[in-house]
Amino acid sequence: MDLATLIGIVGAFGIVTTAIFLGGSFGQFIDVPSVLIVVGGGLAATLIRFQLTDIATAFVTGFKVALAGKNASPRDLITEISNLGEIVRKSGPLGLENVDVSDPVLAKGVQYIADGYELEFIKESMERERDLQLSRLAEGKRVFKALGDSAPAFGMIGTLVGLVQMLANMDDPAAIGPSMAVALLTTLYGALISNILCLPLVDKLDAKFDVDDLNQTLIIDGVCQIRESKSPALIKEMLIAYLPDKLRAELADAA
Repeated sequence: MDLATLIGIVGAFGIVTTAIFLGGSFGQFIDVPSVLIVVGGGLAATLIRFQLTDIATAFVTGFKVALAGKNASPRDLITEISNLGEIVRKSGPLGLENVDVSDPVLAKGVQYIADGYELEFIKESMERERDLQLSRLAEGKRVFKALGDSAPAFGMIGTLVGLVQMLANMDDPAAIGPSMAVALLTTLYGALISNILCLPLVDKLDAKFDVDDLNQTLIIDGVCQIRESKSPALIKEMLIAYLPDKLRAELADAA
């Protein structure tokens, strides 16, 4: 689990809640009409842009990525792929049958090799899975970006609604307070939803997209080299191109 994301979300809401308690009653900041305008309006606007299944998938993907643990580093993947190449060099493809592999994508590629599939099938299958995974991440990013844009917009709409209600009831002092609450709290709710949940998840999905694109492309190249029975040294030399200069030097020193 990614503790940074969990700590960030809980911490942000905790700071706002603490500030509310220190300044007055928490009940003053709960307003059902404001919630309906911001949450309901934001979701409705997002439904207009996307299909329902896309939104459901985006929520699952977004929160799964946000709470997922750390991804395998390219350096570790290169070392592991080189070790797998050594196994194939000594024992043949069947030597991979009982090998424990840390990454699920790499594990699937290793299983393809052990089962004796042709190189073209392995490459096409793994590239298809990579592209579909990246497509899901990109779609999730678009959905959360739409929600992040819609929440402040409906906060402003709620502010206008509250102001209209307040101005229409200036002769009734008892109605001014609730109308003003709608006017102010919708803006607050929209800002909180956008800046604590939606936009951070967009950045998280964007970073995950880049990491998965690099890692899975590296894995596909590595699995193809293993299937071609290339030497471990050559495999490592070819895959090291995926690393920045600093990590290349460190990997060479470790070797």
